[in-house]
Amino acid sequence: MKAEEYQERKVEVAGWPVNLTSYRLGAEWHSKADNVSPGAALSRTTGATREEAEEKALKRAEELLARTKRHTV
Repeated sequence: MKAEEYQERKVEVAGWPVNLTSYRLGAEWHSKADNVSPGAALSRTTGATREEAEEKALKRAEELLARTKRHTV
């Protein structure tokens, strides 16, 4: 199977920059949210539509990033 309708964009979640990637494999949509700086995957989700998959990924990313503490230097 080949990824179709690939889309990548940068959004801000809980004050952090996040890369949001989504694509379709067959009838199912996949989405991944990752931290831009180190590129660590925060969440990977699937859904029936692009919007559903992206919404799930962003929700989980927000849960994780909201718990992250920032220290001033």
